[in-house]
Amino acid sequence: MSVPLRREGLSKLTGRERYIDDLSIDGCWWGMTARSPIPRGRIREVRFGEAIDWSEFVIVDHRDIPGPNEVRLIELDQPVLAADRVRHIHEPVVLIAHPSREMCRRAVREIEVVVEPEPPVFDFRLTPTPDQIQHGRDNIFSELGISKGDIETALAAAVHVIEGLYETGAQEHLYLETQGMAAWFEGDTLVVQGSMQCPYYVLNALTHALARDPTTVRVIQSPTGGGFGGKEDFPSNLALHAALLALKAERPVKIIYDRAEDMAATTKRHPARIRHRTGLAADGRLVAQDIEVLLDAGAYATLSSVVLSRSIIHAAGPYACDHVRIRGRAMLTNSPPAGAFRGFGAPQSQFALERHMDVIARRLGLCPVELRRRNLLREGQSTATGQTITDGTDRVALLDLAVQKSGFSEKTAAHAAFNASHPTRRRGIGLASFLHGAGFTGSGEDFLQSVVHIAAHPDGSVEVLSANTEIGQGTQTIFASIVAEALGIDETAVTIATPDTARVPNSGPTVASRTAMVVGRLLERACDDLRHTLGLDPDTKGETLQHAIRNWHTDNPHQSLLGCAQYKAPPGIRWDDATYTGDAYSVFAWGTYVAEVEVDLRTAECRVLDFHAVQEVGTLLNETLAAGQIQGGVVQAIGWALLEECITDHGAMRNTQLTNYTIPTALDVPPIKVTFLQTPYPHGGGGAKGLGELPMDGPAPAILNAVANALGIEPTAIPLTSERLMELLPI
Repeated sequence: MSVPLRREGLSKLTGRERYIDDLSIDGCWWGMTARSPIPRGRIREVRFGEAIDWSEFVIVDHRDIPGPNEVRLIELDQPVLAADRVRHIHEPVVLIAHPSREMCRRAVREIEVVVEPEPPVFDFRLTPTPDQIQHGRDNIFSELGISKGDIETALAAAVHVIEGLYETGAQEHLYLETQGMAAWFEGDTLVVQGSMQCPYYVLNALTHALARDPTTVRVIQSPTGGGFGGKEDFPSNLALHAALLALKAERPVKIIYDRAEDMAATTKRHPARIRHRTGLAADGRLVAQDIEVLLDAGAYATLSSVVLSRSIIHAAGPYACDHVRIRGRAMLTNSPPAGAFRGFGAPQSQFALERHMDVIARRLGLCPVELRRRNLLREGQSTATGQTITDGTDRVALLDLAVQKSGFSEKTAAHAAFNASHPTRRRGIGLASFLHGAGFTGSGEDFLQSVVHIAAHPDGSVEVLSANTEIGQGTQTIFASIVAEALGIDETAVTIATPDTARVPNSGPTVASRTAMVVGRLLERACDDLRHTLGLDPDTKGETLQHAIRNWHTDNPHQSLLGCAQYKAPPGIRWDDATYTGDAYSVFAWGTYVAEVEVDLRTAECRVLDFHAVQEVGTLLNETLAAGQIQGGVVQAIGWALLEECITDHGAMRNTQLTNYTIPTALDVPPIKVTFLQTPYPHGGGGAKGLGELPMDGPAPAILNAVANALGIEPTAIPLTSERLMELLPI
């Protein structure tokens, strides 16, 4: 649909993009945060060191919050600033502001938060003792389940029952730009601007805790240097901190985290433990899947209930099975809260499933490709929630294409020969098949009721008014492409408004692989509405349309011309929140990934040699951007699988620098060959499905399956660092 040039690419390449740290505000002070030194306890005192002249500072604590001391998200359990107790190390307690950033740094080190310790809980896998209970009766934030068929009868009748236990670790987002926010007043209006994915989330948090009318608060997204979910929920906290300081100081205040503070205090991917008990027929067909998903939510609920929801829905994967039971819990621990991260719970559960599928294949003496081929969903079959699959995608053909493209069978034989002749190295190949639901889970999109506007200007150009943000994934380019195609005009005649809640409607957050699919379709409908407002035929495009726009403005010089659209679910979508049955997503994207690895037996170093990513994502709107999303997701997942270990001690992350938190470098990234199958989705923008999160789901299990193939072992946990792999190597 479009040329592959990115809209914001030139400003980024030339250094002209103005991120929040580049924003110059007259009279702006710097803000910083004094935090809890221990993971749990009662606050007894806050001491301010005598070496600092505190009269030069503005100081804020929980008593300065005009409204409820709550960060508004799903639950209201997290305080803006801790009042009497803390639940995790680095929990914010006091805020300070000063004209000098260096003085702020010096002063915050002179604030001592005195906390009387209480028994913390760090292991989400263990039952808490009575004195560790901090939420409800059992520290369970959320408990969800899916039931299909008769699991116990099916397991009893199965020819084979195979069990497995799998674990995944936390992961740091490590966006290039750290968290940052500025706040100031324009008359009676509070203006907050910063690095974020979801301006209306921030707006709702501000109006709630500051007890302000929404008309007196304005939230603006600055150009954002990466998010991956880390700028979905956490920016609300930071916006509140900046706003409280600006409110008390009566001047602008900016807070920019350095890398160490960002890594220590912000959210991470949920660690998980997942147990499988699988019943199989004699030929390897699935007859029963009994799955338990346990997530470490950290100290507050944040988004854990919806992360758990997506995790359990994806836990049974892309396979047909008549009898399924999935039980999930998100548990409190005294660690910094977990939050949104690319994939949103699905990578954890699908890692466990796809690792388990290879375990099953070896136990039954089957080829892992054949096991999947026998069990993949066919058209008309149903998922664990009872959703009938009718999207026209041939998942078996997709699997076979991945096998053919990667040379899976030939390389399996070649690696066996290589291993026989190389005493210090082993090579292996592995694959994973998976799915990812696009858009919000269940009734989420219906509840949100997203809105977009297309503003038509007197010169015949149009402007997209949407709250969806550009965070590096190409939203501006895709939106311009969709609108230009829908109206039959040149892309240069389409501009994208800055996400600013004073000007753009709430089109929902930039999350859940929904932007191109859900919001893109809304933009197409808004284009239809614009034609309707002008009294034009539905197929009117190009110069005829632009001429009508110019004439309308000549006749109505003081009015705005808008095309509008509000979300409406595709026909036939049914979901029951009470029973967790029905259409969990309007559509799924599908993938099969193949990884080749080499393990050095002397150092236990594992390298990914080659990678094939084959996926079906609806119609491609921009192949270059789509391939970039897949490649970026694969690299991020390689890090999660092999390198990125969050080392914690009493709830505190200790490796909070780029020198000791290991991410993939160019030397760690293999050739990544990307192949797309396209089955147009009629309810997605331009026929597209969501694809941004899909590539996080498949690489980790494919890589560990390749390690298992190379070494004849069954690794069950990630990250599979060299240290962990060394312990698994045969002596």
